[in-house]
Amino acid sequence: MQKLSIAVGISLLFFAFSSYIFDPIQARLIGTVAFLVVLWTNEGLPLGVVSLLPIILFPTLGIVDIKTVTPNYSKSIIFLFIGGFLLAMAMQKTFLHERLAKKLLSIFPNTPKGIIYSLAITSAVLSSFLSNTTVTLMMMPIALFLTQNKKLKVRFLIATAYGASIGGIFTPIGTPPNLILLGFLEDIKLTSPTFLEWMMLTFPVVASMLYIVPYILSKSVKDELLEAKLIEKFPPMSSDQKKLSIILISLVVLLIINAPIKPFYNGLGLNEKIILLAFGLILFLPNISILKWEDFKDMPYEIIFLFGAGFSIASAFIKTGLASALAGYFSYFASFPFIVILFLIALFVSFSTEITSNTALTSIALPIFYEFAKNSGFNIEITLFIATIAASYAFMLPIATPPNAIIMSSRVIKIKEMAKIGFLINFIGVAIVSIVAIVFWNNYF
Repeated sequence: MQKLSIAVGISLLFFAFSSYIFDPIQARLIGTVAFLVVLWTNEGLPLGVVSLLPIILFPTLGIVDIKTVTPNYSKSIIFLFIGGFLLAMAMQKTFLHERLAKKLLSIFPNTPKGIIYSLAITSAVLSSFLSNTTVTLMMMPIALFLTQNKKLKVRFLIATAYGASIGGIFTPIGTPPNLILLGFLEDIKLTSPTFLEWMMLTFPVVASMLYIVPYILSKSVKDELLEAKLIEKFPPMSSDQKKLSIILISLVVLLIINAPIKPFYNGLGLNEKIILLAFGLILFLPNISILKWEDFKDMPYEIIFLFGAGFSIASAFIKTGLASALAGYFSYFASFPFIVILFLIALFVSFSTEITSNTALTSIALPIFYEFAKNSGFNIEITLFIATIAASYAFMLPIATPPNAIIMSSRVIKIKEMAKIGFLINFIGVAIVSIVAIVFWNNYF
């Protein structure tokens, strides 16, 4: 009851402050979002319960109507999550993740620090070309298997999720905001970087983050051999393991072939959400039978509700005009040095994407920052590029990005643990991308 009271108090404080700056609906939205975030952070109510509150609060407070809110809880991305999680459940059920873990450990040192780096780097490499959601779902069982130490499990899971988010920055197809930027550059008749040029531009950011983030996660952790988890020899693969291996390899190949590499290759054009759900449901077919309907009891439904809450907040930010109003305040900083402007833009986008869709935020922010840069005489391409990269810096909250929500489904991590570490990583990421923009991108754009 005390935590609930704190959440109400903070939400009223946010509402009172914002009512002097924004219109009444936007102020109510800010107060409501503050209420939800505080409840998620201090666990004043169960995660799933808090995630369902937007269905009640948004219509009741006149922010958006219920017909606008409820469809967010059945977005197509949710079914991608379901399909991917079914595959993750199959890996755990067949113990295939143990084999994958051994392969992973054979490349990196069998120490907590080595494993943290290995998980982050592996997730990043895969997420450069595949969905970060898919990669996190596949890597999570491995991270959970590697140790029984709860503190290490938390670090391993966070390394997996953060690595997936960082890896999405590396290529144009790594995450939706990247493709939104390329399309926007074409619309305003500016030259878009090629696939390889994009990788060259983002490499300093990604490499720096993949060195610093695992280093931070491995602090205060004894760098000693892990407990007896390594098995020198596995028994022969079971029939289910062989079938699942074929299914997973087929999935990876299909996702790679399906991914467009513009302007050289347009991909197959298949919907990734359909692909993931289809491969998840394949596991129930009679000749495969790796999963049974009873296995659905292990589905983390609270995370599905969490996705719905995140989409609802994003939708409300757009419909009330709050996202545009917030971004518009950057016009007051036009007299600041360019590096300060870049830092503020990255900081704003980074923390805004914690509570709203990075895709929606990028779509709203790019036109606003384009007008701001053009009117202020700043480099337009660098301004837009840094806003897009910062949209992937969602490290604090589970609603911020699917990888964060997925590792929360393990029920090992508490939201306040993620928020504490993520807050620091957000600032580090913003500093890195700002420095890279001035030192490296100035020579290209």
